[in-house]
Amino acid sequence: MTTRFGPSGCGIEFENEGKTSIFEVPDWLKARGLNAFEYSFGHGYRMKTDTAEMVGKKFKENDIIVSVHAPYFINFANPDPEMYAKSEGYIRTGIKFLKAFGYADHLVFHSGSCGGKDRGESIDLIKNRFIEMFSKLEEEGLLQGIWICPETMGKPAQIGTYKEVVDLCLTNSHLVPTFDFGHINALTHGGLKGKEDYKKVFDYAIEKLGINRINNSHIHFSKIEYGEKGEIRHLNFEDEIYGPDFEPMIDVIKEYNLTPRIISESAGMQPRDASIMKKYYDNH
Repeated sequence: MTTRFGPSGCGIEFENEGKTSIFEVPDWLKARGLNAFEYSFGHGYRMKTDTAEMVGKKFKENDIIVSVHAPYFINFANPDPEMYAKSEGYIRTGIKFLKAFGYADHLVFHSGSCGGKDRGESIDLIKNRFIEMFSKLEEEGLLQGIWICPETMGKPAQIGTYKEVVDLCLTNSHLVPTFDFGHINALTHGGLKGKEDYKKVFDYAIEKLGINRINNSHIHFSKIEYGEKGEIRHLNFEDEIYGPDFEPMIDVIKEYNLTPRIISESAGMQPRDASIMKKYYDNH
């Protein structure tokens, strides 16, 4: 196991070089020294599985391991049984694409939003649905070799403080957190200032889930502008106002000998900022 770095999407650098095809991505990332990639289906599954199978072979040849981000439409806190069924369907399809890519093992998703309902009741509903759904998927053999990764969120109405996400992961052994540290910082109005703040997150997760699961955790990192209601928009490492800084996060990861997958979600400059983080990791 090793700590891997890569982008979610390829941003403006890829476009500026005149590249347009997903088949160009693996070689392009490897040339930049990166070894992970998150493919986002945030707005829906708009790829054929045979395309995923073909490009997955190129990712494997280049040792670029793939994560999949499920659609943003998922909301396990919605009490409507029909919406629950649709959310489960998005998870199932995400697993199908992980298996199609082949060299892929992490499915990232947003658990849900309160929608004006009681937060505690919403969390209980999500927990019960996770227990039911992931037990069923496990019995069907669909979770073998796969990590399911609920994400920390950046707005108060969303379910996804780091403690909520870690506690949701207790519902099934195939669940590990996606720590989006930009979201955590936005939700806490700049609460991630140094190593001790990152340690609080990792310490809580390790205590609850154990070191093996946190070694397999997923990380999103970007600087994010925030306001009174949390997250506003993603920024890149040129920002000097909002943060958070990645260096103390990596210092803690190295101090704890953790091996998460770190995905840059910087606005437009995801590969560059992923490379900056990897260079810091390699040199410290």
